[in-house]
Amino acid sequence: MPRRKRENLPLESSTGNYPSKRRKHSHFESSSSNRLASSSSSSRKWVFSSEDYSDCADTIVVVSYNILGVENASNHLDLYSNIPRRFLDWGRRKRLILEEIDSYNASILCFQEVDHFDDLDDLFQNNGFKSVYKGRTGEANDGCAIFWKDKLFSLLHQEDIEFQKFGMRHNVAQLCVLEVNNNNPESDTCKLTAEEQSTKNKRFVIGNIHVLFNPNRGDIKLGQVRLLIDKAYKLSQEWGDIPVILAGDLNSVPQSAIYKFLSSSKLDIQSHDRRNMSGQLEIRPNHREFRSNISMSVSRQLLHKWSAEELILATGAKGVTCLQHQLKLRSAYSGVPGKHRTRDDIGEPLATSYHSKFMGTVDYIWHSEELTPVRVLETLPVDVLRRTRGLPTEKWGSDHLAVVCELAFAKSDESSESSDLPSDESSESSDIP
Repeated sequence: MPRRKRENLPLESSTGNYPSKRRKHSHFESSSSNRLASSSSSSRKWVFSSEDYSDCADTIVVVSYNILGVENASNHLDLYSNIPRRFLDWGRRKRLILEEIDSYNASILCFQEVDHFDDLDDLFQNNGFKSVYKGRTGEANDGCAIFWKDKLFSLLHQEDIEFQKFGMRHNVAQLCVLEVNNNNPESDTCKLTAEEQSTKNKRFVIGNIHVLFNPNRGDIKLGQVRLLIDKAYKLSQEWGDIPVILAGDLNSVPQSAIYKFLSSSKLDIQSHDRRNMSGQLEIRPNHREFRSNISMSVSRQLLHKWSAEELILATGAKGVTCLQHQLKLRSAYSGVPGKHRTRDDIGEPLATSYHSKFMGTVDYIWHSEELTPVRVLETLPVDVLRRTRGLPTEKWGSDHLAVVCELAFAKSDESSESSDLPSDESSESSDIP
């Protein structure tokens, strides 16, 4: 893979105590990094992996962000009783979101709760992004959107999942196959033949999902996650066993059975309470401790037994009680050590969402083993969040915090590049924000 010239990391993004071999800025990161210190993200700091990735030519900065649908906010004002109404104004919030995203030098954006897509599309087109959108089915007006930097990637394939077609409510998910553009005139790509270039371009699957909120319907929530993983794996195989990135609001906490399924690749469903697959009911906004402290007795776990219909929704097949998926997924944040004030015992953020009825983590970026995290953007400490009395704030445009990571292609990925067509084998600052 041709190497690309990169600039040094801006001082503002450094938090100190990093390896002596500092990695250089990715080709994917633009000169707008110079505005980081004055941006709306100035109280969130990048934390780097302890590994040395200075020789990685291609990296991807991915953002997953539930941006708070305008209609959802207006229909649930009780969640924002402590928030000045001007902080909920969409005109103001969309500008904050744009400024925030610009400061991250993002390559790919995965947004959830998008109900003013045209507004966002106009704004981000001016910043060089292209996009695809999928609205929820039913009466809801919001949906999911994936944006990518046009100069960096080409869209090779796109498909949507309407979960209502599988009896799993009106939520949706998106899947895209993107290819890294080798059009940098300063790179060695121009010296390659057309055939060599076609096999050098790196490709990957990017998925975006907003899982059902209802904490009591663990069967549907698990079914939605399972279906996304299955379809992402199928796409990966069709395009030559390419890497996978899955982002979104999973409406599940890190201590939940759904998280366990993602991270361990398997789950014995009947050992878990159907009404607490996501762990949401165990987290309250006034809790002082957000680490892995959820435990339930066997009697409570089995309080709500699974019906045959619920098992089919969860597993996709009759008579199956143990789930297993074929993607070896890792959470980007758990792969980069963070600080006690912002992370739980397994390395996930303590909180990515905060309103009057919930404070906890439900937003994630997962990646297959062909990718590795170079750095992640720390969230805000819980004590800092509490002093805001809830999100959005004067500084932050949603009731969620964006989760952001930079992923590098593993060196072994060089041997797994595919041809132009799919294969035939398968049809910190502590200031109050």
